[in-house]
Order: sequence, then C-alpha cells, then structure tokens
Amino acid sequence: MTSPARPLPDRTEVAIVGAGPTGLALAVTLALAGTDFVLLDAQDEGANTSRAAVVHARTLEVLDELGASAELIARGVKLTRFAVRDGARRLLTVPFDGLPTPHPYTLMVPQYETEAVLLARLRDLGGDVHRPHRVTSVVQDQEGVTLTTSAGRTLRASYAVGADGMHSTVREASGIGFGGSSYAESFVLADVVMDWAPGRDEVSLTFGAAGLLVVAPLPGGHYRIVATTDRAPEHPDRTFVQQLLDQRTPGQAMVTDLVWSSRFRVHHRVADRYRAERLFLAGDAAHVHSPAGGQGMNTGIQDGFALGTAFATDALDGYEARRRPVAERVVAFTDRMTRIATARNPAARVLRNSGLRLLGYTPFPARLATELAELDYR
Repeated sequence: MTSPARPLPDRTEVAIVGAGPTGLALAVTLALAGTDFVLLDAQDEGANTSRAAVVHARTLEVLDELGASAELIARGVKLTRFAVRDGARRLLTVPFDGLPTPHPYTLMVPQYETEAVLLARLRDLGGDVHRPHRVTSVVQDQEGVTLTTSAGRTLRASYAVGADGMHSTVREASGIGFGGSSYAESFVLADVVMDWAPGRDEVSLTFGAAGLLVVAPLPGGHYRIVATTDRAPEHPDRTFVQQLLDQRTPGQAMVTDLVWSSRFRVHHRVADRYRAERLFLAGDAAHVHSPAGGQGMNTGIQDGFALGTAFATDALDGYEARRRPVAERVVAFTDRMTRIATARNPAARVLRNSGLRLLGYTPFPARLATELAELDYR
C-alpha cells in the first residue's frame, strides 16, 4: 500500500537521491545518528521487483548494526554451500558454514524484501522516503547544493549523495568519470517454480560452452536463475528459460511456472572518484559489475553504512579511501569469475575444470567463501 505523499522540505543537511537498498541503508544510519536528511526517489512505492537476491554475511553484520537483520533473516532462506559445476558434474564446493561471523551462511531473499525491511526500520526511527520526486538538476556552490525535481520543487542541502543507480543524475552533475566497459553477452534474470535435481540446499554456478548459469533457491518454493546468453527477448518466457536450462543442465530442471523475468546488459565500471566537493556517490552510482557472486547490492548497502557513519563522525575525507578500493576489488573479482565461467575454448575449459577440482583439496574454497561474503572489507 502506498503511503501518503510527504511534503518536501526546503532544506536539509544531507539529500539522498535514490531509495534503493543503498539509499535506505544510508538513511537508517543517519537516522540512528540524529543527522538531518531527506531521502528522495523517483518511483512510486512498491514499483520494484526482485532483482538482487543474495545477502552476504558482511552485509548481515551491517544490518545487525542498523537493527534490521533479524526481520530480514526471518524472510529469507539460509544456505551454507555454493556449488560450482560443469553441466551436472560438481567441480568445487564453497562452504559458508565455517565463516568467522555471526552469520555463517548466505541469505537468499528478494530485493523487495530487503527494501521493505530497511524502509520499516527507517519509519520506526521517524524517517521516510519522499516520493515520487525525480531529481533533474543538482548544482553545488561553496555553501551547499540545490536539487531541483521534474515538478520544479527545489531542495537545499549541505551535501547530496547519489544512490541513484548506474545512470546517476548526481554523478553526471559531479563530472566524475565512470570508467570501464560492458560484456558482450546479455544477462537473463528469472524467478521460477521448478523441479531442480540438485535441490534447495545450495546455490549452483554452472559453467558451459553456452555460458554461465546460476540457480539459487528463494523463499516460497521459487528459484532465481541468472544466465548469460548471446541473444534474449526483452521479457524471457517460460519456454526460453526452459531451453536455457535444458542446454546447460540437461535433465536437471523442469520449469512449471515463470514468476518474473528480465533481460539486461552488464557493465563493469568504477567511478573515478567517490566525492566531488559536496557531492558523494554510493552503490550502483559508484560501481557496477557482473552479478556472478551476488555482490552488487551487498557492496552498496555497505557503502551506505560507511558513508552514513562518515557523516555522523565528521570523517567524510576517509569515505572514498575506505570504499573505492573495495569496489575495485569486487569488480575485478566478479569480472574474473564471469570470464572464467564463460570460457568457450575447449582446451581452456578442460584446464579450468581440472584446476578447480584440484583446488577443492586446498584452502582455496574457504578463501573464496570469505571473498564472496565480503568479510575482508570490515
């Protein structure tokens, strides 16, 4: 249910553009610190979809700090294994149950649930989202920032944060570059109901000459499918998804219902800077990368928490130094994962598969679990 529109104030200390997980995490952090803020979003409430579906251990630790973890955990599915396969053959098992954290697992939960939990926490603290307000202009001067909406409303702030995604209005206004490139393949996302032979106890990353395939259980008996493909319709149907599964995991899956699907292109980019005077970037406005590993939303939530803490402790100069190297590492890591998974040269695939089986007898799987969980970024 959409909440009544809140009047937009004339001024605030921190204007946050974008009320996805990053913007909400930042807003909750500021609310807990007693810092004045206004959170704006262009969409009506409830206009989101499942999109990101993985919440890793480090993000759950951050949500512990924000008082939002227990409710989210109750809505999700805990998994302790990440399996790497070539077709039906298991090459490597990545264990999460030995991670040094209060949350030794990965949590599968649709993004709209993560947003709903963060929004409820924000409202508990007396805050909310101002919507729909599409910011069309961001102009800074020595004393502050003026934001103008498509309806002609203006908001004056001491600082503005772009948590408004890859096509960020704030980043564009800042003049900060967004270097990188895009993958040649399209990515397909789908939430389905299906019979899946490997079962609901692990996330599966399947390699194949036709491309990467990720299958992960979601609440309610659903599965999330992520796949690379040379060509895909804008809204893949059940037949198209079944063909992908038949091609890459023969005899392993039977789709009985398609809940939601989408096609998109993936970039791997990092903003040249995270700050331009009074303008800051966080989340997808600052970094985008392959969904392999499910780290995008997690890195964004951690950005929001780190930036909110920096505002609260008057440590803004340290934000970029702390968070930009994390994004560079995540982007490089997911790019390597994607290129390894989508290798098409037969000799390279044989070498990759043999190497992964051997690595299963080393400390590598535990190190990979720590990397995916982002525990090195505390």
